[in-house]
Amino acid sequence: MRIAIVGICASGKTTLVRGLRVAGYDAYNVAQEHSCVHDFWNKHHPDVLVMIDATLDTVKKRRVVYWGQDRIDTQHKRLADAKAHADLYIQTDALDAEAVKQKVIDFLKNKNGKE
Repeated sequence: MRIAIVGICASGKTTLVRGLRVAGYDAYNVAQEHSCVHDFWNKHHPDVLVMIDATLDTVKKRRVVYWGQDRIDTQHKRLADAKAHADLYIQTDALDAEAVKQKVIDFLKNKNGKE
């Protein structure tokens, strides 16, 4: 099962992909937030699309950024099609990396009928 991960910059995509791969899942990061091609996320026809998100305050806690809300707003516009098609959307502000990964794994297990 191929799992595409999309989200704004610093939402945790790379960390989530790494964690899912370690757990044995075929996950990959899609840089949809940088593409004006509205369905770029679908280039490799993923079986599952996960979108993760964060507010500017959370992004600033995770890394030093020199951009503001306008960049996040632009990225959200670029991610609109992905969000509309996402099988799972996670707002990551109140979650650590392990909790985000576990939410995805729980979703995948439930989707496949595994408990």
